[in-house]
Amino acid sequence: MWKTVCKNLNLNPKPQTYPNLMFSDQDKSQIAAQGINLEVIDQQINHFVNGFPYLQIQKAATVGDGIVRVSDDEATQLATHFDRQASALDLLKFVPASGAATRMFKALFAYVEAGKVDKSITEFGERLPDFAFFDDLKNKMVANDQHIDQTNTQVAADYLLNVKGLDYGNLPKGLLQFHAYSDGTTRTPAEEHLVEGAKYANSGGTVKIHFTVSPEHRSRFEALIDSIKDEYETRFGVVYDVSFSEQKPATDTISVNLDNSPFRNANGSLLFRPAGHGALLANLNDQDADVVFLKNIDNVVPEKLSETTYTYKKVLAALMLQIRQQLFDFQTRIENGESSGELIANLEVFFKNTLCTLPSVGYESLTDDKKVAYFKQKLDRPVRACGMVKNVGEPGGGPFWAVNADGTTSLQVVESAQVDMSDVAQKTLFEQATHFNPVDVVCGLRGYKGKKFNLMQFRDMNT
Repeated sequence: MWKTVCKNLNLNPKPQTYPNLMFSDQDKSQIAAQGINLEVIDQQINHFVNGFPYLQIQKAATVGDGIVRVSDDEATQLATHFDRQASALDLLKFVPASGAATRMFKALFAYVEAGKVDKSITEFGERLPDFAFFDDLKNKMVANDQHIDQTNTQVAADYLLNVKGLDYGNLPKGLLQFHAYSDGTTRTPAEEHLVEGAKYANSGGTVKIHFTVSPEHRSRFEALIDSIKDEYETRFGVVYDVSFSEQKPATDTISVNLDNSPFRNANGSLLFRPAGHGALLANLNDQDADVVFLKNIDNVVPEKLSETTYTYKKVLAALMLQIRQQLFDFQTRIENGESSGELIANLEVFFKNTLCTLPSVGYESLTDDKKVAYFKQKLDRPVRACGMVKNVGEPGGGPFWAVNADGTTSLQVVESAQVDMSDVAQKTLFEQATHFNPVDVVCGLRGYKGKKFNLMQFRDMNT
């Protein structure tokens, strides 16, 4: 068996060290070819041995205390304000699109392989003609002398999932027929992102979209975009600038056995596994834009339901840009030599009420000059605005005030695996969350005077 470092393993109450591992010259060559150095491998294995430290949450973020709720009128004003400045901004839509559809079809796989039936399987049979993939599935089955109706749903599911049919069980979500329209057309999530991009990532008629994809499916994504791009450019009066990247091998994680020794393939080579979405920070770091709209490939709705999406993407961008301008204004004042008590008081209010960041213990004892130096360093970093929705009991992370490694407290999106649920107080705080993280993010990659940030300098490897 093997396990990957993306698991949150807090199994050991005290730090331990793993037995001295002797990598062969062949191992070292493989590690170097992966783009990883031995020190990183050491860190990865020590994470397996010792686990990751739990994040200390202080309280749930709520409306008025970490979460900004805008009224309908405010949303309209913010969206309009963004539209007015969009043509002067470098905009980018960044779409993580390597996610496989396997988990979506868990119940169908159990149905095909073991005949297990639940409510979702019954609905699958009853609603077959309503699915966007129905015509493709029907044509594939007919070509193999198979009919499709409610009497052979298990056969239909088999043809939907496996290579003899549509092979959806092995495809990424972005390539599936997701939505059916009244005019008889269908769209994949990748197409829906082209539509969304034209609506809120349009800078003077150019729409830049970047998809991160898995290597084995990249050619299919490229072929899909090539086949549909002209149609959508004509429809929306834009020019699409679409690019692709793959998760970097250097972000992969070594796999280990239960005793934390390296797991090896049958030929003796080391096994590496792709890390989670956090690894895509390296892909995002390769991009350069004033505003980046970040949204997962499958986080889309049919076009008739998308107006709210368009509005609130613009709202998030407008809020992010407003806050970034405030950062720039403070940096200008500091650069001009200002260090007054008034400036420090303004910064304290801005950090507490707008950035929702509190200084570490000992801040009050600092001299004014050192307080200004503290804020100067804190101001020089990327900005992100994260949309939140009401918590209705779905599994996943949410917004909390949490303590950082440097002793400061700030807003963080926290997953349940990051919280020590054996600590009654921490568990209670986590359960008090009023909001849920739908992975709807707008961020700025450029700072004061157009400085391009190196995002890798702002990550916390312990999270």
